[in-house]
Amino acid sequence: MNWMQPNGAWAATARLAASVLLALAGAILPAQAGDRALIDYVGFSKDFRYFAFEEFGIQDGSGFAYSNLYVIDLSTDSWVVGTPVRVQAESEESALSDIRAQMAKKARTPIDGFGITVPVEIAAMIGDGVPDTDARTLTFGAPAYMPGAVAGDYTLHLSSFPTQATSPCAQWFGVEPLGYELSIADSGTERLIYRDRNLPRSRGCPTDYRLYSVVMPFGGTTLSNAVAIISVYPGGFEGPDRRFLAVPLGL
Repeated sequence: MNWMQPNGAWAATARLAASVLLALAGAILPAQAGDRALIDYVGFSKDFRYFAFEEFGIQDGSGFAYSNLYVIDLSTDSWVVGTPVRVQAESEESALSDIRAQMAKKARTPIDGFGITVPVEIAAMIGDGVPDTDARTLTFGAPAYMPGAVAGDYTLHLSSFPTQATSPCAQWFGVEPLGYELSIADSGTERLIYRDRNLPRSRGCPTDYRLYSVVMPFGGTTLSNAVAIISVYPGGFEGPDRRFLAVPLGL
């Protein structure tokens, strides 16, 4: 750029450059709407009966940080009494790291009480940056010691369908809520893992589901101990939010 050009020409050039930069930024960064929670696997109990994970993020609308801890009894596919544990900021001044630190202290009681000490192994995952997938199928096996060695060959199949919800979803979001069905195939045989009926109030008004991962406990990497993690997208203040569901595959 010629810094000696007249003020009017310089201003016009500056405006053009700013417009180009904004256009490039828009092309690189997708529009933000809703809040996309992240997940942190806490672990399993020593007997592999209980599984815990943290769901955290920044709320749409308010901009408040939050953290939710879930402890699931895999033998009954239900939350244990006293959970979920929830921590939410009261202003935008509270950083997400601070809210998660508060959760770490608050969660000690259920984590210690249910003996959640066994680390998680991720058997398979469809990351948020993986392109060109509807995340409706996920093939996996149990991790083995040698590189590339896998025990078993399983494929999860996820589908969704219209169903009934406690909340007035059509009135709030203009769409009917979706339930989901999860099945697993092994050597040509497929069995149903789970199918929704009427949705629980905690699910809100889901508009989509995606397979996210399959996790197993370290030292117990078998299908009987595996848990499927599903992303669910209920309607939110600025668009669909992302939350997580944990589905035991060994039932």
